[in-house]
Amino acid sequence: MSFPDLTSELKAAMPELRGRLLGNEPLAPLTWFRVGGPAQVLFTPADEDDLGYFLSRLPAEIPVLCLGLGSNLIVRDGGLPGVAIRLSPRGFGEHRVEGEVVHAGAAALDKRVAETAAAAQLGGLEFYYGIPGSIGGALRMNAGANGRETKDVLIDATAYDRSGARKLFDNAAMQFSYRHSGADPALIFTSARLRGTPATPDHIRAKMNEVQAHRELAQPIREKTGGSTFKNPPGHSAWRLIDAAGCRGLRVGGAQVSEMHCNFLINVGDATAADIETLGETVRARVKAQSGIELQWEIKRIGVGPAQG
Repeated sequence: MSFPDLTSELKAAMPELRGRLLGNEPLAPLTWFRVGGPAQVLFTPADEDDLGYFLSRLPAEIPVLCLGLGSNLIVRDGGLPGVAIRLSPRGFGEHRVEGEVVHAGAAALDKRVAETAAAAQLGGLEFYYGIPGSIGGALRMNAGANGRETKDVLIDATAYDRSGARKLFDNAAMQFSYRHSGADPALIFTSARLRGTPATPDHIRAKMNEVQAHRELAQPIREKTGGSTFKNPPGHSAWRLIDAAGCRGLRVGGAQVSEMHCNFLINVGDATAADIETLGETVRARVKAQSGIELQWEIKRIGVGPAQG
């Protein structure tokens, strides 16, 4: 489907805009699942000032959603109405160290941030080495791995609100919980300061190797996937519940529950977003019937289905 074109109208209202505006831009290539419809408008701001300017002039009735690397995302087949914002590494990808503090832009890869900290002999951030996303997504999801989470290392984060105002949020204001931040969903995070701890290069490298080995052995990292599909319920592992419900290898269309790790859904080649979401809901129903436990999605699902378009 396609949406009414808004780009000409927006460009006319924002004569000083320096970023790129694209109408009805496919989002599937920007997600790890490689599925989904287009964004009505895709905006790539040049830098923070450009983002603030854009938001300050964007009509309030137009919805906005910020995309990360698309590693934890299903874009539905009908696409995304309104504006999708994608922060580029050029304008938002910095990662540098000052003392024991790592400064990271929202578009900086988690893995690169871990490497930057390691090069400065700062430990405590090794868990980012195994997370296939960006710092912006880590802030929004309280991303974690191997027993550590973003809440354990965040000093503060910078964000822009819907009016284009720049705001600073300390750790407490992020309202972190398991794989979630309670901060206003309309906020667009642009950078973070993370606290490291001095450590020896051997200690840091050993931890990073441990993180990488776990991913290589236990996760289908070379497939078209979205990472962990469901949150671990208190006291349980999602993958064990899914396996016990007989869902390992289950398929819907071109979507399959990974044989390697049951909490990963994969696109085996020709899946639609509807296939993947339907498979996920089928898994949830079977787990509920088998164990009485209701799995909660960890992967974000956005946009409209084709019937709604």
